[in-house]
Amino acid sequence: MEYQLAGHVRPPTQAAIAWPAALLARAGTPDPVARAAGFGRWWLDRASGALLLSLEAAQLLGQRFGPHAGLRDAFGAAMAEDLPLLRAVLAPRQDACHAECEFRVHSRADGLRWLRLALLPAAGAPAEGVVADITAIKHAAMREAFSFESTQLMIGTHTLDEAVSKMIALVCADLGWDCGMYWSMEQSGADAGRLVCSQFWSGGPHPVPDAAGGLRLSIGAREGVVGAVWSSGQARWIEDLASDPEFLFPRYARQAGIHSGYAFPVAYDSDDGCRHRPGVLIFFSCLARQRAAQLPNLSAAIGALIAQTAQRMAQQESIRELAQVDGLTGLANRRHFHDLLAAACKRAAARGTAIGLLFIDLDRFKPINDGLGHAAGDAVLRQFAQRLAALAPPGCQAGRVGGDEFALFFDPGTGQQAGAGLLALANAVLAAARTRFLVNGRELVISASIGVSLFPDHGRLGAELLRHADSAMYRVKRAGRNGIGFYSGDGPGGELPSHAALLQQLTVEAELLDALDGGQLFVEYQPVCDTAAQGLRAVEALVRWRRPSGEIVRPDVFIPIAEQSHLIVDIGRWVIRQACKDLARMHAAGLEGLQVNVNMAALEFLNVNLPLELAAIADAAGVDPHHVCLELTEGMMMNHAEQVIPVMHALRRRGFKISVDDFGMGYSSLSRLKDLPISSLKIDRSFVNGLPGDHHDCAIVRTILDIGRNMQLDVIAEGVETESQLDHLGRLGCHLVQGYLTGRPMALAALVERHAAPCSHTLVHS
Repeated sequence: MEYQLAGHVRPPTQAAIAWPAALLARAGTPDPVARAAGFGRWWLDRASGALLLSLEAAQLLGQRFGPHAGLRDAFGAAMAEDLPLLRAVLAPRQDACHAECEFRVHSRADGLRWLRLALLPAAGAPAEGVVADITAIKHAAMREAFSFESTQLMIGTHTLDEAVSKMIALVCADLGWDCGMYWSMEQSGADAGRLVCSQFWSGGPHPVPDAAGGLRLSIGAREGVVGAVWSSGQARWIEDLASDPEFLFPRYARQAGIHSGYAFPVAYDSDDGCRHRPGVLIFFSCLARQRAAQLPNLSAAIGALIAQTAQRMAQQESIRELAQVDGLTGLANRRHFHDLLAAACKRAAARGTAIGLLFIDLDRFKPINDGLGHAAGDAVLRQFAQRLAALAPPGCQAGRVGGDEFALFFDPGTGQQAGAGLLALANAVLAAARTRFLVNGRELVISASIGVSLFPDHGRLGAELLRHADSAMYRVKRAGRNGIGFYSGDGPGGELPSHAALLQQLTVEAELLDALDGGQLFVEYQPVCDTAAQGLRAVEALVRWRRPSGEIVRPDVFIPIAEQSHLIVDIGRWVIRQACKDLARMHAAGLEGLQVNVNMAALEFLNVNLPLELAAIADAAGVDPHHVCLELTEGMMMNHAEQVIPVMHALRRRGFKISVDDFGMGYSSLSRLKDLPISSLKIDRSFVNGLPGDHHDCAIVRTILDIGRNMQLDVIAEGVETESQLDHLGRLGCHLVQGYLTGRPMALAALVERHAAPCSHTLVHS
């Protein structure tokens, strides 16, 4: 809080009224009872507001006794913000409703004091009242409140910095200081061995300490007042901050409007008898030195409370380590690792991401324990744990789950791949186990058997993943140790029939990363034709992958793997960037108004920044968003409707079109569909295949077309491969078609070459 004085009394002025001689004599006569009891008398003429102070009242108020012209004359030492309270009591009305108030006065000699002003109930003129010094009572109440609140505060804090910060605020609020700082001793880094200003609190407009305000943020251990207090362990008053050369920061004092200060060390003795001095607390006041301040008497208690908090935190950390950390290796112990894995599975389930788990057993460890003793075995376990911890990438957690058994799970989070680096990580763990261990000057050689399981493919609970990875590890043991096994279910005879397939999946993930960076991906375009207008309406961008060997990897091979590993987000972003560039070339080549359709993954629509990012891509390519249609399957849309639909609306506002792909596969709720900001529907090829012979497919296609017409949506039939399908669709009124009959996927150059030809199926067979 920032205090302002009401201003001292001007030179004595002529009283506004003539006070009775008897009353003047009474005011000027010492009253032993009043002096002993700590109060003084005053009289008020309500008509004029003039006041008469007795000798005792004048002394309490720091004024001259006798007549005063008014409130500001008699109460010149009162704090400005307390004057409204005084006016309420001394109001020039006979029915004044406020009979008493408490207020503060300040003088350089006595500092800040609390007084109580009371109007005596006896009627008469002039009105009479008393003023009493209640500073001791207020200080006792402050100490009691501070003691209770500080104890409660320390119980609820979790770090020493938090405890100190809250303590500064409490001291200022309860004990009347304006702001405070904490200078702590740095133990490491560039400021090691120096005191740094680590905490600051202010209840008013006092600037935060920084170098711009003339405050160095680190000082030597014996430098200035703060350094002297820390090194000596003795508290210090600073009478005038702006002129005291030991304060070191006079410019900051003037800027902050602070005048005096009190600094004391925070020190405590630990259970081992060592004296700890973590830092120095210093508090500031905008007033001159508070000679009756409570802080000097409470500083020892404050230090003790902070000490108790530090000790409590140290004990809690010890308890946490005992409960969660393996004492031998420093890794997570078995129980804590299980808890961490269970929590990671819940997060992954919510995000729709994957987790990879390695279960590691050290081979030939028992002979070391039996032949060289447990001390040698413990040394090997510690060294292997250090290597394991060093190998763990971000998002990885290692633990010791048995005597010579370890586990490690990889939870990369949204937008990263659990499988892409898992095989490489497992091989790195094998290499770490095979690296020689040096124990008591002797080199020891062991190896490891590793079992691998994946969330959610091999279990949705942590216990399931561990059990399945453990099972895979034992099969590696039986097969000769020193290897990696992948769990994929128990086949006949306990074999692993999908071992090779899972290994291939992990390999494809790693190759896909290289494909993205190495220019192995390319786009082909399949026409969407308008048979009524005999023209090309749109093209669908389809990603393809050509390995360096020239081999084309089928989309049905790599797209599902990309979706599982979430590489599909990176691939999708690459495709739309390339499609926009190619669309600009199509428009320039004469295909004005042509639209490009791009398949999107549902995960991309969980990104609230997607509209802004896609707008930037379209703008960079020089393409109007109205010519870009984003295709999203209805299943993807409905599984994450609450997150996806707001993003869809934002995309539509920016001009992008949105199409529901594979419509009719049974996911949609028609009540939800009417609220979707979509521009078109695509009839799934499974319904087109049965045309015109299957009356069920005919009915479904007719229904979808009716929905589209009534909702004013374009409807595209995909997978059109026969003349009879095309003719039947035409009779039903569906003129937008896509399929091998009207055009296979083709390169950009081939598409542009054919753009002048009418887009009828008779002209674009391929």
